[in-house]
Amino acid sequence: MDVVLLSRLQFAAATMFHFLFVPFTLGLSILVAYMETRYVKTGDETYLRMTKFWGKLFLINFALGVVTGITLEFQFGTNWSRYSAYVGDIFGSLLAIEATVAFSLESILLGVWIFGWKKLSQKAHAAVMWLVAFGSTLSAVWILIANAWMQSPVGFTIRDGRAELVDFAAVVFQEHAIFKFLHTVSAAYVLSAFFVMGVSAYHLLKKQNVDFFTRSFKIALGFGTIFSFIVVITGDINGVIVAEKQPTKLAAMESLWDTTTRAPVYLFALPDEDNEKNKIEIGALPGMLSFLVHHDINAEVRGLKEFPKDERPPVLITSFAFKGMVGLGFYFIIATVLGWWKRNRLVDSSKYLKLMLLSIPLPYVACELGWIVSEVGRQPWIVYGLMKTSDAVSPIATSQVLTTLIAFIMVYGLLGVTGFYLIAKNAKKGPEPAVN
Repeated sequence: MDVVLLSRLQFAAATMFHFLFVPFTLGLSILVAYMETRYVKTGDETYLRMTKFWGKLFLINFALGVVTGITLEFQFGTNWSRYSAYVGDIFGSLLAIEATVAFSLESILLGVWIFGWKKLSQKAHAAVMWLVAFGSTLSAVWILIANAWMQSPVGFTIRDGRAELVDFAAVVFQEHAIFKFLHTVSAAYVLSAFFVMGVSAYHLLKKQNVDFFTRSFKIALGFGTIFSFIVVITGDINGVIVAEKQPTKLAAMESLWDTTTRAPVYLFALPDEDNEKNKIEIGALPGMLSFLVHHDINAEVRGLKEFPKDERPPVLITSFAFKGMVGLGFYFIIATVLGWWKRNRLVDSSKYLKLMLLSIPLPYVACELGWIVSEVGRQPWIVYGLMKTSDAVSPIATSQVLTTLIAFIMVYGLLGVTGFYLIAKNAKKGPEPAVN
């Protein structure tokens, strides 16, 4: 393995591990803020217990997200210095805003929330949690704008061998950035909702704190249902944008080799990249791909063969990740709609509760698959059409990257085991007893 591949693996390992915690932070902050607001409005102590129980899980997750996220930004200097030198004027400014404004706001306010229970009024304390949620979302905004620029670079000029920013508004408000944010954050909300529903299902199966976890389940069910639909809708819109901005990624997602009118969608396809065709094609829906990306069943969609081989992304992993993500997206809709039918008799719906308990990992899988589609599907470009990944890596020895990759896996593995153990332990323990 060369430096490029090892550096990609190292960054992928760090990013995918970090993103196990980010979406949970985004979504659970909203749910905890809502629960605390309900307590302030109603005076119902159950909502206060809910705030503290789910808030504890939020804090454990947040701490892990911070620790695992710090190393990512260092890698732009250690492993991707040529990338940083070439586009740092644009990419660096976006990361700087995220760190100095959004993350700082989120962290400071979270400290106020943790230590302010007896120092702030109930309304002020609940408002602080809403501001924490806002800070988390704002942090996601800038990170996703930066990533969207890598997918669709705009608002820059090349001067003295570097990409320099000339139109900040074009970078921030481009269509790709807006819908990437909406899709990613909606997926994070679905993940958080399924976690709350899954943990609630665990306790309802054991008939523990039935009122507490029935309320928690119903709050998360409403949240999850809304955003399960939004994830699919924004995903469809993103597909249209990808067709326009990254046609090679679209072709890889759908294993489309030949430029085709009435291009089909295959429910399953097994690509053969060496022979530039699909070994297996199952469930062809003629014209569906043309309709989805061009809103015209007879429209032409460009195939992979129209592009040079050295500009095509890996087809197998991109296609499988995309199909898996889409399938899970529709599963989340089905599971939440079914929940509305079961919501008033949850304790008696043991099969459904077991389904939701087993579903806890699935939104995590879907989020990781989404990032695989986004990042692997962009290859061989680190900035699409502007800079190739092979030109972005630092001039360092293979042995150095291999050593740090192994170290990352070991340290992150230990953090993961510890973090998920603490989350699982406190989730199974349940809330503190009600004060009579």
